Amino acid sequence: MGELIVDVGGRPGLDCRGFCAYCYFKHVRDPAPLGCRHCLPFKKGCDYCTRMVREQYDGFRPFRDVAEETLARLQMASGEIDRVTISGGGDPSCYPAFEDLAEVLAAIEAPLHIGYTSGKGFDDPGVADRLVEHGLAEVSFTVFASDPELRRRYMHDPTPEVSIDVIERLAGSIDLYAAVVVLPGVNDGAVLEETTSWLEDAGAKGLILMRFANEPHQGLVLGNAPVLPGVEPQSVESFATLVRDLSCRHRMRITGTPLLDPAIGSPFAIRNEPDLLMRLPRLSGRASVVTGAVAAPFLGPLLERLGGTATVVPVRKEIACLITVDDLREIDLACLERVIVLPGRALVHDGEAEAVLSADGVSRTVIRGPEMLTADGETSMGMTREGVLEMELSGLFALVNTINLNGDSGNGR
Repeated sequence: MGELIVDVGGRPGLDCRGFCAYCYFKHVRDPAPLGCRHCLPFKKGCDYCTRMVREQYDGFRPFRDVAEETLARLQMASGEIDRVTISGGGDPSCYPAFEDLAEVLAAIEAPLHIGYTSGKGFDDPGVADRLVEHGLAEVSFTVFASDPELRRRYMHDPTPEVSIDVIERLAGSIDLYAAVVVLPGVNDGAVLEETTSWLEDAGAKGLILMRFANEPHQGLVLGNAPVLPGVEPQSVESFATLVRDLSCRHRMRITGTPLLDPAIGSPFAIRNEPDLLMRLPRLSGRASVVTGAVAAPFLGPLLERLGGTATVVPVRKEIACLITVDDLREIDLACLERVIVLPGRALVHDGEAEAVLSADGVSRTVIRGPEMLTADGETSMGMTREGVLEMELSGLFALVNTINLNGDSGNGR
């Protein structure tokens, strides 16, 4: 079975002791369904693009329900459980029965992982030692800053000193991956340098820098931009430079999202591996591959090296899996082939995409590409370079085959 996911539910902003100032779930409205690849052909909207992308829960799930569901899944498991991950829409540290749940899961005798926590629910430093005793082996912990007053102000952490103590204790005992959402002028500069040094001294496994998003083209697709009025986020290029420079000054593994992983060379580390590229099939079909602004400068030259019959069409939206139909409306249709490849996870209904991309009277066919072509810094942090390259090789192999199977074979558009 591999990994067992234990979902405790919870609502962003409500089951986490309040929204952090920068949280991208703040001000979320209830817009119409976005559409996605899981929707029925004749209906826009499904559980994924209506509820899951908003992390809509009724609240934390009762402990008994979580325990019974976990037991049922264990009884149906066909293989060894090598990892148990606690996740949910709220913050697991705020789950009322969190320690009880950890104690129950310890009986599985598999490493326990907390997929995300802000630590705002921890009011007793001793919880760190008890969780380690229950088998906690890995945690992704949002830090923001080592300065407790900054945590109090921007994360609305009622007990920031306790949270910082818990971070230190866990970092010295297990694999702790820290996350920092970088707010320009708040926790960057000297504050970020101090936070990084503190984490490194404490024994943290790695630090993931997350660029603050405040505008729709940066990924706010739920009608909630701006999160912080008047705050100008860094450009992708400036943020990548920040990640690279900080990584050069520290021994600890440091990555960034949306860019980059200096140690591995991702996204699209395969571009520097000619032997791996030679293992990929050559392009023969003609198609237009729609992607985000971050991936386009990498993906375009890669497809050119694989045959050049497919062109990359970037939209303004930076992250490919957050492309919506509004992004497609901004494309110059004159540049498109008759076959369009959309990112596998783009939040667009296929039928609506075909209508928008054929609005000039040219009938075009929309197909879906792979769900993943590479790994951003948040994903690659827990991976080896070989694992990232294998992911990229598999994704590009699937993309080329999709284009060759469905793309135009003629010379005309």
